[in-house]
Amino acid sequence: MGRIIAGLVLLTVGGEVLVRGASSLATRVGISSLVVGLTVVSTATSTPELAVTVGAVMRDEPGLAVGNVIGSNIANVLLILGISALVLPLLVKQRLVRLDLPIMVLLSVMLLVMSLDGGIGLVDGVILLAVLIGYTVMTILVSRREDRAERVAAERPGGAGGGAGAADAVGTATVSAPGSDEAPRTSVPKSLLLVLVGVALLVAGATVLVEGAVNTATAFGVSSLVVGLTVVAVGTSLPELAVSVIAVRRGERDLAVGNVVGSNIANIGLVLGLPAILSSGGLPVPDAAIALDIPLMLAAAVALLPIAFTGFIIARWEGGLFLALYAAYTAFVVLAATQHDALEGFTAVMGWFVLPLVAVTLVAVTAHEFGVRRGRRESAG
Repeated sequence: MGRIIAGLVLLTVGGEVLVRGASSLATRVGISSLVVGLTVVSTATSTPELAVTVGAVMRDEPGLAVGNVIGSNIANVLLILGISALVLPLLVKQRLVRLDLPIMVLLSVMLLVMSLDGGIGLVDGVILLAVLIGYTVMTILVSRREDRAERVAAERPGGAGGGAGAADAVGTATVSAPGSDEAPRTSVPKSLLLVLVGVALLVAGATVLVEGAVNTATAFGVSSLVVGLTVVAVGTSLPELAVSVIAVRRGERDLAVGNVVGSNIANIGLVLGLPAILSSGGLPVPDAAIALDIPLMLAAAVALLPIAFTGFIIARWEGGLFLALYAAYTAFVVLAATQHDALEGFTAVMGWFVLPLVAVTLVAVTAHEFGVRRGRRESAG
């Protein structure tokens, strides 16, 4: 357990340093603040998952590698967004709804389909990585188009059109990373040094964490998949949690959602795609993950769609619902791993009562919000 704690500390510090360096470097070379928030920072906060996954593959622990990514994506949506929404209701940009959320759901579906044959092979890895690259390019193009539109609107008499967009861009830059207020004053060499130090800490932390996780799994008699889905997944999601909570506290509530969605996209496209390409035999996917965990990851991504589409806000009660669902999922994983006597009753209650109630609630909320919006459009017309 001591190695796990030490590894988590190194991963957290390394992720923090890397986020600072990457954000500052991106700002220095003139990358749009929107692109920094949705690509650079989200990818940087996914580097702990990448380090752990590569380390697990090198130690021949594919269950830990796959479980880490799946568990992190579930934790990002249910745990991190849940905590962030409890701190302050989260705003969702229309841009996220139009582009980023659908891409996250698409990659989740692709991962499930690719895993049905029992592994993620070379071709699968190339496809996942290509989708991530295409998404990044699309994000840059959309950002440039929106920047041009804002400049044109600002040059018009009164400049009324540029205010909101400019505010969004500045806000994203402000919270792109903890302490980013000083990022523009950081020199390029220092930014590069921060990136290198961050990567070194991540590699060291991943090595220690993987060793500790494997030893813990052996000591308690549980699979490395379970350890990856729980302890390691939460640990490698700490950078996303730090960025999201700081974003909410600074009033940039939309960035918390953008960071999580971007990180989930990077987790599937990069963290699973790259090791699948580098590994000679691909990444084996445990049957348990195919039967339960990947479908639950997809369900969490899909559940975010109606909440984001309706009112473009994640309310406090929705954040509480996310947290409750994550607690239930973690409890099920632990009960199933230990074959506890309460597993059968817990599964029955969740399957026949809790989950159907959640589904009905989401459908009712969605229908209500769409009705309200339709009524507003008819009144305006």
